Amino acid sequence: MGQTLRFHSQPKIVATSTVAGTKECEGIIGRYVETALSDDMYGESTFEKAECKMLARVIDGAIANGGLGREEVDLIVSGDLLNQIISASFAARDFSVPFLGVYGACSTMAESLAVAAAFIDGGFYHHVVAATGSHFASAERQYRYPLELGCTRPPQAQWTVTGAGGALISDRGDGVKITGATLGKVVDFGVTDVNNMGAAMAPAACDTILTHFRETGLEPEAYDLIVTGDLGALGSRILKDLAWEKGVDITANHVDCGEIIYKVIEDEFQGGSGAGCSAVVLNSYLYSKMMSGALRRILFVATGALLSTVSSGQGESIPCIAHAVVLER
Repeated sequence: MGQTLRFHSQPKIVATSTVAGTKECEGIIGRYVETALSDDMYGESTFEKAECKMLARVIDGAIANGGLGREEVDLIVSGDLLNQIISASFAARDFSVPFLGVYGACSTMAESLAVAAAFIDGGFYHHVVAATGSHFASAERQYRYPLELGCTRPPQAQWTVTGAGGALISDRGDGVKITGATLGKVVDFGVTDVNNMGAAMAPAACDTILTHFRETGLEPEAYDLIVTGDLGALGSRILKDLAWEKGVDITANHVDCGEIIYKVIEDEFQGGSGAGCSAVVLNSYLYSKMMSGALRRILFVATGALLSTVSSGQGESIPCIAHAVVLER
């Protein structure tokens, strides 16, 4: 069977919703984000509560933008970066809708889309919401150090995106078609630096992209863009080098969400990361470009580093994964 799925009914993303923080909205996506925050606390008392509120906002927003009521949604597929995916679980408790919590670290948006599309393509559901989010401050506390410690960020580090994105996927209506997905394998190149996510995740992205081309018989030129989730500037360069070594040149149409989300990437070292990075860029900027016809076909490859503070503290290397979703208009 391989790793690549083909969705014959071509489920459609018929509506999206996004929330992004103050720093994120200074860049190119600021013109496309539905809800631009003026306060990254989002009126809440903790960063975790703010993250949960963002996720609930985009789930509700995607449903409303699709012209549906909550009671018409068959399933919510969602995840985040926190222990026990509490942002997704706590957000889902207010909807009274069947819920699947998924975790793929920063690859969760692509995983959510693939799972949602599979349920619809199989004829099990009509309307499914896929949503993912992250918050800079909660993720720093989760994976590295609390902000209160004032630790110096090394030059290879990325900045976790404060934001969330949600998509309403349906078996009817007009929208961006999900025509296929290539599910990734866990890849570990032995990277142990918790600040160097780009280097850790690039091999997983390369493995999934090359698998997709091998199993579909397509070439990079078949896509307007090959969009990775959050490799950042360094990881993006590593990915292109790895693919080139395998005889595949993606330099002409490769774009990384982490490289384009901030106004001046040098201010954020290697650029953006986090589950909210690809979720915000896809469901705002890229979705708008596809609906307008400026982009016709995208290979969306979200990447995730499957580490924890416990595994890192025990000297483990960082296993990573990447899932690819084919989007067509």
